Amino acid sequence: MKISKSARRDAKQMFRCCIANGVLDEARVRSVVRKIAAAKPRGYMSLLSHFERLVKLEVERRTARVDSAVTLAPEMVEKITNDLNKLYGQSLNISFAQDPALVGGLRIKVGSDVYDGSVQGRLRKLAETF
Repeated sequence: MKISKSARRDAKQMFRCCIANGVLDEARVRSVVRKIAAAKPRGYMSLLSHFERLVKLEVERRTARVDSAVTLAPEMVEKITNDLNKLYGQSLNISFAQDPALVGGLRIKVGSDVYDGSVQGRLRKLAETF
C-alpha cells in the first residue's frame, strides 16, 4: 500500500507524541490508535499502518536476545546486562536463551545489530572463505 507524504508525516508526529523520557509509552500508543480508529479520518488505514511500522521498529530496537550454548553463570548474565545497558541505554529488554547448535560462545541480537561470537558463526565464516 502506498502511503502519502501527509500520512507518513502525521504517523511520525503521532509516534513522537508516544515517546516519554526517551522510551515508547505503551499506554500512549494504545490511546493514539483508539482515537484514530474511532475518528476514522481520510486515509486512516495507511496512517495506522505506518504508525505500526514505526512502533515495531522501536520495540525491536529496544529488545535484546542473548543466545548461548550452555546456561550462563549469574555473574556473566549480570555483566552482559550491564554492558548492553551501557551501550544501548537502561530501557533495554534483555532475554537469555540456550541454543546448543552454537557449540560455544554467544550470539547477541539487539534490533538489527548482531554480535556473533559463537563457534558456529566462526565455522560458517571459515567455510565461506574456502
